[in-house]
Amino acid sequence: QVQLVESGGGLVQAGGSLRLSCTASVNIFSFLFMGWYRQAPGNQRELVAHISNRGATNYTDSVKGRFTIARDTAKNIVYLEMNSLKPEDTAVYYCAAISYKTYWGQGTQVTVSS
Repeated sequence: QVQLVESGGGLVQAGGSLRLSCTASVNIFSFLFMGWYRQAPGNQRELVAHISNRGATNYTDSVKGRFTIARDTAKNIVYLEMNSLKPEDTAVYYCAAISYKTYWGQGTQVTVSS
């Protein structure tokens, strides 16, 4: 069974940094993509970034240049390095493993104060 466990969320001031981690219970090469999504109150869940099993990355425009997705394939961990955080980055961040179906983690709260 696929399990994804996120960690690293918290409260940070605007301009600060956080690093999120997603630890998978299976080999992350099993999936076409590993991704980070976020959902703010009243909003739909949106893609933040994903990395393909070949290592290609993609980011939503609002985080380009500030966030970096990376992976440790030996440990089956996917990271989201978040710099220059803004209050509008406040959301619950979810890790996703995407193949013929999508698996989700439980989410981790990120709160950016102004």
